[in-house]
Amino acid sequence: MVCGQCSESDFRSAVADTDFLVYLVTHFSDFQLASIGSFLLHESVFFLSGLPFLYLERAGFLSKYKIQSKNNTAAAQDKCVNRLLLYHFGVNLPLMICSYPVFKWMGMRSSLPLPSWKEVTGQIILYFILEDFVFYWGHRILHTKWLYQHVHSVHHEYATPFGVTSEYAHPAEILFLGFATIVGPAITGPHLFTLWLWMSLRVLETVEAHCGYHFPWSLSNFLPLYGGADFHDYHHRLIYTKSGNYSSTFVYMDWIFGTDKGYRKLKAIRSNSAAETDEKQM
Repeated sequence: MVCGQCSESDFRSAVADTDFLVYLVTHFSDFQLASIGSFLLHESVFFLSGLPFLYLERAGFLSKYKIQSKNNTAAAQDKCVNRLLLYHFGVNLPLMICSYPVFKWMGMRSSLPLPSWKEVTGQIILYFILEDFVFYWGHRILHTKWLYQHVHSVHHEYATPFGVTSEYAHPAEILFLGFATIVGPAITGPHLFTLWLWMSLRVLETVEAHCGYHFPWSLSNFLPLYGGADFHDYHHRLIYTKSGNYSSTFVYMDWIFGTDKGYRKLKAIRSNSAAETDEKQM
């Protein structure tokens, strides 16, 4: 009886989801969904996930989980949000509109039926791996002297990052590193809703990496290869020529090429210090 009720509930949920997708497909064109729809989804996920960290820092809540003791001023936070709105509407939106023919050429579709979860999961995993690889090398290039001084230094204006600083960057960097995000979809030609899921997950990941807090429930505590906020926060604290930790999501690229040595050394020092404190308390 219980299983029957669960099956009926799942069926109704699936029907409701399908009805919503049918509504989108039948009431909006592919162009509207891929450009305006993608932009609205991005803005919603980005600001809903990023702004709470701005509030946490400003209000001083959960400060025991904050990685750095330094806080940004309210003026600095407001500057970040205002500049982001300018970049998003002045750069991101036009880019999404102009990119529509490229996505269609790649094989993107928005029609029903939806791809299977097996296909979606496989593509999302591939996208994360490819994005991390491409982002690592692009990020390292941005840390060369000339590119850092003229382009990437904008992103590093905030040595103490908070959520929405994840997309605070020079327009040239937005275009340059944006390639890492679309290289996976460019290869597979996904369904639009797979692309939306990938975009949402990528936004959530980069907001978490820049949030400035390391919580007990942070993914990096459970996934060994996942970088997270502590890993990326280290990158923002150092001088550009010695920063390291260039990866976006995982840690293995930095480990393979030795660009996380400073971070691993710092973690070892922290671990030894914590062990000594525990011994003294005993």
